[in-house]
Amino acid sequence: MDSLLHFNFIKEDKKENPLLFKNPIKVLSASTIEEVIPLLKEVEEETSKGNYAAGYVSYEAAPAFDQNFKVNENPDMPLLWFGIYEAPEKTTIKSFRDFRLSEWKAETNIIDYNDSIQQIKNAIEKGITYQVNYTIRLLSQFDGDSIAFYNQMVNAQAANYSAYLNIGDYTVISASPELFFHLRKDGVITTKPMKGTVGRGKNAQEDDDNSRWLYQSEKNRAENVMIVDLLRNDLGMVAIEGSVKVPSLYSIEEYPTVYQMTSTVTAEISDDKTISDIFKAIFPCGSITGAPKISTMNIINDLESSPRNVYCGAIGYITPEKEAIFNVPIRTVMIDNEKGTAQYGVGGGITWDSTEKEEYNEVLTKAKVLDVKPTDFQLLESLGLEEGHYIVLENHLKRMQSSAEFFGYRLDMTAVRTSLNDFASQHKEGKWKVRLLSDRNGEHYIEGKEIKPFTEPVRAELASEPISKDNVFLHHKTTNRGVYENFMQQSGVYDVLLWNEELEITEFTTGNIVVEINDKLYTPPLRSGLLPGTYREDLLDKNILTEKTLRIDDLAEASKIWLINSVRKWVAVELRTKAEVTV
Repeated sequence: MDSLLHFNFIKEDKKENPLLFKNPIKVLSASTIEEVIPLLKEVEEETSKGNYAAGYVSYEAAPAFDQNFKVNENPDMPLLWFGIYEAPEKTTIKSFRDFRLSEWKAETNIIDYNDSIQQIKNAIEKGITYQVNYTIRLLSQFDGDSIAFYNQMVNAQAANYSAYLNIGDYTVISASPELFFHLRKDGVITTKPMKGTVGRGKNAQEDDDNSRWLYQSEKNRAENVMIVDLLRNDLGMVAIEGSVKVPSLYSIEEYPTVYQMTSTVTAEISDDKTISDIFKAIFPCGSITGAPKISTMNIINDLESSPRNVYCGAIGYITPEKEAIFNVPIRTVMIDNEKGTAQYGVGGGITWDSTEKEEYNEVLTKAKVLDVKPTDFQLLESLGLEEGHYIVLENHLKRMQSSAEFFGYRLDMTAVRTSLNDFASQHKEGKWKVRLLSDRNGEHYIEGKEIKPFTEPVRAELASEPISKDNVFLHHKTTNRGVYENFMQQSGVYDVLLWNEELEITEFTTGNIVVEINDKLYTPPLRSGLLPGTYREDLLDKNILTEKTLRIDDLAEASKIWLINSVRKWVAVELRTKAEVTV
């Protein structure tokens, strides 16, 4: 089939730049090391004629630029592949078809992984290397539409340098957050090495804690600055003397599943330097090798049992105006279109301070992008309105703002306040439940219905199975209420009381829980896995409630139980517990 390539590389202006390349004039493909540089020079000749070039250079092409680099000698893919095009279309690619993936399984078992970490530390102790970017492969079977998979990965990662390459025998899906280099028309080159990762939290507070930890982590700073120094030296080989600068160091970038530490290195390139010269100087990127490059790549070659292929190489395009932009293909899947096999490379920088457990956890964190399925949802606040006055309004707005920041949603708080005030001015009598919804783009609307107070306790029962306290949607008020709806569908009562894997009580599906034990009022802490209720927050601030971890067994000691929320405030509950709970 004809090749189809798509790029969406976010440049300095932060704007999306979708480009679709199809129907190439010619294809340049290298299967041997000796072909790589001549074909790369031919790529440059084609762009000088007014054409575009788009494709990749694989990690195993490295010896073409320095014969001292050792790599796997049996790569699966071409070492270099570029299509030559008249011009790209400025459009996105979408697919509404389906795809299927079998369970991802690691090619390297935990025993071999830990042994490799120890061998790296031995090499560091001997002074052979300072840092090794050790990677493993996850394998799966793929069937279906690869464009649909590409869209899912890009949306899940919110990647700044995403690319889709279907070159016939292989398809490459790259949701990379890392820039290899961007050569502008004015000769300024920018590279942004990424080194340092931590997972996202479940809420704004955990996010703040995690990003602060990453920024202050001496280990991650040491890894990052080591690669910055390597790239400064590499760029110095092609840069105008004195032009290499580091305008940004230890920046923390936010993505849906992780925080990443990046730095920025820039330089000025003279007109006589070519793309081939740049690749000779800086390929492969130091962030995916380690330092020093030659000895470290030898270690990688000894420890990694399979080729990296396009993973850790470079994917990008070159324009007739001599602009070139390439990513570092991390968060990248390679699919063998004939065999239906999928391969995902993942790893991290190993230093003397690394531990096997910490590094393996980082591998798992980076692999989350494979399983995240973007969910279309709205931010939601359910407010109580009594005689024209909202209950704990500021708590609601603060919570919605926090969730908007967490999910990367726009939110026009001034417009929201105006809409809420308008609704309240038109409903000055009675008691109302007001629903405020806001979508990803900040568009919001309000709906409300009048409600009557409960005159008797409501009936509730204990959930038959646990929830996962790490489910992020338990910590934010949104329209993605599947976890709650599943329990309510199985019940014939007003509400269901949830509990987590550790047998800790969490919340009702429509409000927080308060229990009275020995004349004191307790509510579970947020760490048990529950929504930070706005009325709950108000009662805690007033010292009416005390946070306490509550287990299922504690319910037998409770003299009273309430469901609380800002719409109905205190609702007495008659709780029906089951004889047995499935754990």
